[in-house]
Amino acid sequence: MIRRWVTPRIEQALNAQAAVAIIGPRQAGKTTLARSIADSWPSALYLDLESREDRDKLTDPTLFLRQFETSLVVLDEIHRAPEIFSTLRGLIDQGRRTGHGRGRFLVLGSASIDLLRQSGESLAGRISYIELGPFSVVELPADESTLLRLWLRGGFPGSYLAENDGASLQWRSDFIRTYLERDVPLLGPRVPAETLERFWTMLAHNQGALLNASRLASGLQISSPTVQRYIDLLTDLLLVRQLSPFHRNLGKRLVKSRKVYVRDSGLVHALLGIRTFNELAGHPVAGPSWEGMVIENLLEVAPQHTMASFYRTAAGAEIDLVLEIPGHGLWAIEIKRSLTGRPEKGFYSACQDLKPDHRFLVNAGKGQYPIDAETQAIGVRELAEMLGSLAK
Repeated sequence: MIRRWVTPRIEQALNAQAAVAIIGPRQAGKTTLARSIADSWPSALYLDLESREDRDKLTDPTLFLRQFETSLVVLDEIHRAPEIFSTLRGLIDQGRRTGHGRGRFLVLGSASIDLLRQSGESLAGRISYIELGPFSVVELPADESTLLRLWLRGGFPGSYLAENDGASLQWRSDFIRTYLERDVPLLGPRVPAETLERFWTMLAHNQGALLNASRLASGLQISSPTVQRYIDLLTDLLLVRQLSPFHRNLGKRLVKSRKVYVRDSGLVHALLGIRTFNELAGHPVAGPSWEGMVIENLLEVAPQHTMASFYRTAAGAEIDLVLEIPGHGLWAIEIKRSLTGRPEKGFYSACQDLKPDHRFLVNAGKGQYPIDAETQAIGVRELAEMLGSLAK
């Protein structure tokens, strides 16, 4: 089993809080991780709420769960039975009075919007939230072939660990179809699967581009508000990231539109029919796909409450990723797909505007070395490990 980097954070949260929610897209490894954590506890109960048999056990949830007051109860696919949250509140409060106020429930959900809304109504002050994404670069071997494999296939375990590239692509194609036909209707407003697939594919073609809702709407013959509704839906399902522009008032003409990324690079490639690394290397989406992959890997391990954005002015000053890290200042990050390289002129102009505390050029190589007095070239894994160390 590949050890997930958030495991210690989840274990610490369970020792400090009554309930912990692991939020992430389907097939990211939430169940495998939860089962491994449960195996380390003296007593644990696992319930899969997609199973009718397990849901039937919760016909009277208070009566059933009260029998497991000293156990860690894992509730998988919690959005299948959101009414359980009100029961959990009563059991948690009762447990606090009897000395069982920590490590009671580990709940897993595949969509942030439902889980946050339902738990927020009942469990304020009683639950911690931890997001688990697909595999990240810090969880895998530190070599070039692994990094390129992660880029091509993405980080979903079923895709990354597939026997070959063809099997990996088939897994991702099936994953997309399952989301469109089953999970979207379950977790969000009803959207025709064919329309949403075309929309998702358009986002992949425009990976990392500024959001132009009217152009997307024209291509699909829908309204601009509907485009935003679709983007918000995929964002809530943790499949798309909307990266906001840096908004501090600097007296500059700043770009105000958001950038939109399909969060997993493997899904980008599946949506575009890219099968092999050879096809990817010569494809127009290669640069934006690499940029999105790097951003996801860095944000996956960044300290909690880190604010992420990009910076761009009408005059051409640009920084691919700006991180405002509590206690560690402002980080400016330029992303390059090559093994070496130097920042563009626009990066230096943007740094003159923002005066960041740290400047990095992230490339596909390994190690770290200075480009100039203020800018460090660094590999993806090395910078991710640096950010991860700040989160400990």
